[in-house]
Amino acid sequence: MSRLLYIKANAKPADKSRTYRISDRFINVYRETHPQDEVVTLDLYHEGIGFLTPEIMEMHGKECEDRSHPILKYAFQFKEADKYVFAEPLWNLGVPAILKAYIDYISVAGITFEYTARGPVGLCTGKKAVNVTTRGGDYGREPMASFEMADRYLRTILGFLGISDYKTIAANNLDVIGQDVEAIMANAMKEAENLARDF
Repeated sequence: MSRLLYIKANAKPADKSRTYRISDRFINVYRETHPQDEVVTLDLYHEGIGFLTPEIMEMHGKECEDRSHPILKYAFQFKEADKYVFAEPLWNLGVPAILKAYIDYISVAGITFEYTARGPVGLCTGKKAVNVTTRGGDYGREPMASFEMADRYLRTILGFLGISDYKTIAANNLDVIGQDVEAIMANAMKEAENLARDF
């Protein structure tokens, strides 16, 4: 049995989020095709994820095995999962701030990575991730692709934590006048269905 952690980072409610239309389709198909697996949903806005404080930063430097700790519990939860599905819109060329704050919570030396004589080494190897993202413009190709720093950031930081099996489902051009938005969404949801079956 595998544990999948579904990490949601959108201030919009599910019925108004195009991102969640795609990611929820992925999760529904995953549940149908992997009935033995556990899916844990983590809605960052419902969790009340905040920014790092001096007190939290002190905890990052101490050994702690308390899996119920209000901050470190997220790093332990992340480390103990086998698969990850991130769902977030592209906001101002990057991820929503709450997702960056969550990454700060889970990037803890001694839990998700460690410092060695060779430098930092990720401790989350053998795991895989999918990022579901929606974008108003066409950030899948140049010239706008160079401005896209959300998916690129997630791929990089997860690689830092040891996760190299990373795929992206992106719906582009959703706010461009004249685009067939429903066709774009349908293609993204079909991609999500196909990927979920083999994830």
